[in-house]
Amino acid sequence: MYKKSAFLVAPALALAALTMSGAGAMAADGGTTTYQANLGAVNGSHASGTVMISLTGDQATVTENVSGLAATFNGAPYPHVQHIHIDGMGTCPTAAADTNKDGVISTTEGGASYGKIGTTLSSSGDTSDKAALDLKVAGMGASYNYQRTFTMNAATIAALKAGTGVVVVHGLDPATLPAAAQKEKSDLVPSLPLAATSPALCGTVVASQMAAMPGGAPGTGLVQTAAQTGASTSPDLGLMAGAGALVVAAGAFVALRRKKTASN
Repeated sequence: MYKKSAFLVAPALALAALTMSGAGAMAADGGTTTYQANLGAVNGSHASGTVMISLTGDQATVTENVSGLAATFNGAPYPHVQHIHIDGMGTCPTAAADTNKDGVISTTEGGASYGKIGTTLSSSGDTSDKAALDLKVAGMGASYNYQRTFTMNAATIAALKAGTGVVVVHGLDPATLPAAAQKEKSDLVPSLPLAATSPALCGTVVASQMAAMPGGAPGTGLVQTAAQTGASTSPDLGLMAGAGALVVAAGAFVALRRKKTASN
């Protein structure tokens, strides 16, 4: 088990609604549909990763391997919240999404491309959008392997079948942002730095005939930090200075999610 700072035991946040996709392909057993995504760097993160989703009915096994993400904050592993986004265009944002021209594609700027949150890729507990920024169950550190089997909601399954699913991993090293953007606050929660909530990895989910993720994965339900040699190390982010700030942040996230989903 990785160590958690006091910051991680503060109230969980609920992130603004944003999405994921993939057109289904039946695996050799005839009962399991498999999908995969190659995760590419967003906002100059220099990170990379792969995701595989095996779906049998509403039972999904998600296997993910990532590396090159921001490594630490306050001397602890950096928590990278991650989601399957749905109901967007089923694509990852390009530089054109940076509408305010600060050199960073924020979460809301990227939302038009990848949509709202359908499923949270948490290490345990809730997998709905309500767990979107629960830092206790986020991916941890610069590199980690993730595997979990859970019941996937109907909206995410529909997005996978429609080919509009996108996996997004959030959390940047502020040092990699343009100088001006390093001082900016999150567009979602002003109490947080822009780096904390901006996307670092993104990949559109597509049909796959592969039966397993190359290189294997850890035990079901676990997120493990891996060796961070050569990985980028972030300074003290000032991420969520205390429980009070987190409570305020949670309210802002919920309000934005409700606003974005009111017409659904």
